[in-house]
Amino acid sequence: MMGQHDGQKALFSYGVDLERRVRADHPLRRVNAMIDFTFARAAVAHTYGENGNVSVDPVVLLKLMFLLFHENVRSERELVRRLPERLDWLWFLGYGLDEEAPNHSVLSKARARWGGELFEELFVRTVRQCVEAGLVDGAKVHLDGSLIDADASRDSVVKADAETIARIRAAYGAQERKLDETKPSSARCETNLKLVSTTDPDAPCVSKGPQSGTARPRYKHHRMVDDKKGVITAVVTTAGDVAEPAQTTPLLAQHRANTGKEVMAAVADRGYGTVENYCDLIAQGVRPHLSPMQPAGHKSEGLFTKEDFHYDEAADVYICPVGQRLKPRRFHQRRQMTDYVADKKVCAQCPLRGECTKSKTGRSIARHWKEAELEVALAFARLPEAQADRRRRRHLMEGSFAHAANRYHFKRARWRRLWRQQIQDWLIAAVQNVALLCGGLGAGVTAKPRPSPKVRRSAALFAFRRVMADLRVPVLAPWWRGTHRALVAA
Repeated sequence: MMGQHDGQKALFSYGVDLERRVRADHPLRRVNAMIDFTFARAAVAHTYGENGNVSVDPVVLLKLMFLLFHENVRSERELVRRLPERLDWLWFLGYGLDEEAPNHSVLSKARARWGGELFEELFVRTVRQCVEAGLVDGAKVHLDGSLIDADASRDSVVKADAETIARIRAAYGAQERKLDETKPSSARCETNLKLVSTTDPDAPCVSKGPQSGTARPRYKHHRMVDDKKGVITAVVTTAGDVAEPAQTTPLLAQHRANTGKEVMAAVADRGYGTVENYCDLIAQGVRPHLSPMQPAGHKSEGLFTKEDFHYDEAADVYICPVGQRLKPRRFHQRRQMTDYVADKKVCAQCPLRGECTKSKTGRSIARHWKEAELEVALAFARLPEAQADRRRRRHLMEGSFAHAANRYHFKRARWRRLWRQQIQDWLIAAVQNVALLCGGLGAGVTAKPRPSPKVRRSAALFAFRRVMADLRVPVLAPWWRGTHRALVAA
């Protein structure tokens, strides 16, 4: 007998239990079991008065902002609009079916009231829970930076002289940023002294590279992840034109504070391989597994390198392959280097001149004032272990960024101004750590074992046969027979 459903609206719903409606293996159940959001009440209690209207529970607001990134909802307005139809979200917030959802404007007001300390504490708590769960080793870390497009159009950028731009920035209350006074005028980036976005004055105009087109307002996200499982242990948010190597020491300090562990080795790409970074890491007792900066097409390519010269520390001279001395001549205060130059007449008569230098004035060698530390650092960077770490970094560090971009709206700022971008970065990092924490501990979830190579080949072969059978294209038969033989032989 065929049944027919009566779609008439029920007047009352007494038997709805959200605890039973949310499945046992729902991801939000694992999040709710792992993270205690109730710390928010004590953390922001000082921002509320004792009289007046009763606010929405800070725990609910923090969970809503967590959901915004965890579920990758486009906007807070969309989040609140979809809330009544999502039983799992209502259960996660502790709401009932008949409770009214807060207005979306409450979230922006709460961020302005609280500031960023609460979100930083949430991130730090996720790091410490990962440490307690054994997901963080702490001895080896990877670091990198990524540009974030600000929520501002290029049409909002105003171009004028430096004094006018300074007045505009002051009128909009842009965060003050000082130039590095140790650099000469030729080494400073003067572009953003004449550009400012009236929509988001904290975001300078930055290009992603010479082939990426016009610059636009951007921020920069600096991140440090642990080598064991990829847990994010430190996060720094800066303007888009801040150099990545300058954030190495702040990230290391934050890693130590958040994990309570000392770093033994730091892994990064060529952008971090500066002399200052090498020397600072050696001074801190950290092995620098960094790629050295060796630009292609260097003018000494194919000639004797610095390693072919012997340095006599007692006489403070370099000795060339034919036994001639290079003495210190020029001192560079800014570069912290000394130039050792050979005698011009001696170089002109040298039989190995063609293999040594193309300069008319003779061969010269630059020696850093911390050359001893630099040589130790470069020795660490050339170790097979360091090269293996840099290969591992390609999927561990870049994978962390890719996961954030694909799942959590990482590459575009949701809100404007630097302090709000910091909140976004802390929330995204916290969400990613919670995902690792829940998956790593296996709270109610058993990881499926990876099938053997033979089983994987059999599955691939079976799937390929099904596809070829569905296609039924005769011209593919010779190609299919060759592929079939290759798969069977494998």
